[in-house]
Amino acid sequence: MSYDVYERVFETILDRKKNPEEGSYTTYLFNKGLEKILKKVGEESTEVIIASCKKDKKEVINEYGDLIYHLMVLMAELDISLEDIYEVMEERDKKTHNLKAERKPIENL
Repeated sequence: MSYDVYERVFETILDRKKNPEEGSYTTYLFNKGLEKILKKVGEESTEVIIASCKKDKKEVINEYGDLIYHLMVLMAELDISLEDIYEVMEERDKKTHNLKAERKPIENL
């Protein structure tokens, strides 16, 4: 399996940022700015959760695709590269037995 598609999609996103195209959804997101991109990431995250609760594998996979795309747009907006994420994942891959303690319950709101 090749993950080149992620690089191709990300390169297209970066190109739309540098060279906006009329009628492009990616260009639309960049034109609307960070707030719109963040709203889409939140919306797609919620849709992943809902699809997962329904245990509809096909829907979950489609929603993951939407979320990954919108995360890539956010990455481009914030000048974060795939290499930056790769490096973090490489470091996480080295960690074992990394269970953290449970968070304390919220007592006062």
